[in-house]
Amino acid sequence: MDRILDRQVWHMLQGRLAHLAQGSGSAVRVDPRYGPFAAARDGGQEAKAALASLLASRDDELWLIEPEVWRAPPGTRIERTMELLQMIADGDAPIDEAPDPEIHRLGEDDAAEMAEIALATEPGPWRALTHRFGQFYGIRIDGRLAAMAGERMLPASGLAEISGVCTWPEYRGQGLARRLIKQVMAGQRARGDVPYLHSYAHNEGAIGLYRSLGFRPRGTMCGPTMWATVLVPDHG
Repeated sequence: MDRILDRQVWHMLQGRLAHLAQGSGSAVRVDPRYGPFAAARDGGQEAKAALASLLASRDDELWLIEPEVWRAPPGTRIERTMELLQMIADGDAPIDEAPDPEIHRLGEDDAAEMAEIALATEPGPWRALTHRFGQFYGIRIDGRLAAMAGERMLPASGLAEISGVCTWPEYRGQGLARRLIKQVMAGQRARGDVPYLHSYAHNEGAIGLYRSLGFRPRGTMCGPTMWATVLVPDHG
């Protein structure tokens, strides 16, 4: 499991979400309509060159989620890096599976509102079809989508990522995110998946919430955190 979670994007695009993969045997990326995630087979020159070739336009970007910051392949540059804490709920903490009447499944009819809240609150990269990665749930207040949570990466059988957890600022402090995460977790566990997620390493509030729901930090082969490296074309 640790090996898979250290290189989740690579394994996801070789397995459960291979139908979204673009690229070759040396480097792959998610269909850019779904997200910017990419991975190389290894750190060799051939794989790095293949990774760089996946940048399709001058304003394209690739997000690498790895145990350490990747060096930019020739023809690219690092736009930014972000330290992430990967957390996994692999214990036996019980989850209240009683139906929550205020939580609703989200679908195509909700896509515009889902994009609006995600782009405004920035839980992570959001693209036109990100909502199709997996099942998303939301809570509406006075008809407005106030909060949502769903799933994204499926790196291997038995593992599923919780993602897109966000709440409009005016609705925070009401426990909406907690309720939605529990809903997503219940669905994942029902089909035999262990839930995991990521938090920006400095977001102590979110990390505390995740701990209270049974998530624990998972160290990698390189240290206690993961790194998101954002690559863009080097026009210099």
